Amino acid sequence: MGRRIYQWLDERYQLQALVEFMSHKSVPMHRHAIWYYFGGVSFFLFLVQVTTGILLLMYYRVGEDASYESVRFIMSQVRFGWLIRSIHSWGANLMILAVFIHMFSVYFTRAYRKPRELTWVSGFLLLVLALFFGFTGYLLPWNQLAFFATRVGTEIVGSVPFIGRELVRILRGSEEVGGATLARFFGLHVALLPGIFTVLLALHLLFVQRQGLAEPESWASRPEAEKRRMPFFPNFLLRDLLLWLIVLNVLAFLAVFYPWELGPKADPLAPAPPGIKPEWYFLFMYQTLKVLPAKIFFLEGEFVGVLFFTLGGLLWMTVPFWEGKVGKYRNQILYLIGWAVLVYIATMTLWGFRS
Repeated sequence: MGRRIYQWLDERYQLQALVEFMSHKSVPMHRHAIWYYFGGVSFFLFLVQVTTGILLLMYYRVGEDASYESVRFIMSQVRFGWLIRSIHSWGANLMILAVFIHMFSVYFTRAYRKPRELTWVSGFLLLVLALFFGFTGYLLPWNQLAFFATRVGTEIVGSVPFIGRELVRILRGSEEVGGATLARFFGLHVALLPGIFTVLLALHLLFVQRQGLAEPESWASRPEAEKRRMPFFPNFLLRDLLLWLIVLNVLAFLAVFYPWELGPKADPLAPAPPGIKPEWYFLFMYQTLKVLPAKIFFLEGEFVGVLFFTLGGLLWMTVPFWEGKVGKYRNQILYLIGWAVLVYIATMTLWGFRS
């Protein structure tokens, strides 16, 4: 039966040509080959987010008087609604973690070098969009913690000279975080960001499929006979699917045994919860802004921090274009920069958790 179905489809869509194309693609085999799989894991977790997000959207209602109640209804009345919401929340965190790991593995293996510059740029932009997904989605349950975290997060934009307050109004939809902010974040989270993300992801995958996976630099001086390779189909693909299954089990374990709490409903008149903090992937930025003085020369301390992260992000995104100009100690300098960034993020995140 399966063979007849395949033959029927092959006659109409020439599937055999696609199978032959995939069977000729190969994956380099070396001691760092394990990092190749985190791109696929990130993609799988994005698919999980899309699936669970659509299921949640069937019951979610946006509004100051509807958002919290609809999420509570999902968790208490909809069959397995609590599980879908937990998977969606944990999946968002795991996806961002996987994208961070994927980015640093590409950086340290220097897989961004020519001709993969645009693959690196598109991947970095996908990480930025994933962070925006997390920021906009955090407010949608309209609970107390999300309300005050969003108020603090959007207020940081107000430190920009001259246009700061106007940017805050654009981001919130009004002077304060309220129903307009909730509606704006909902539109960004379920419409605009997914559309941009999907287009950029398609380009990223097209670049990877067209150019293949990067070979280690040490292979440049090796003869072709000494280079070990694995067929992409079915060998690498099956291993990738096995890892997806393991990640799905981890995600299910977290969702079942550590379900995502809802907390009390947002009340703009209530005092802010003590020790309020953003999600872990924003914590290193938040902690940096906390320790900066109120004024640095004639500028707001928060603005200096925002400017620092903006310029740092631009330099990180454009590393394939300037790394060749570093000098003869290029490799050592790039590794030092990468480890400095990694240690800085880890240190400030841990400091933020403990403070």
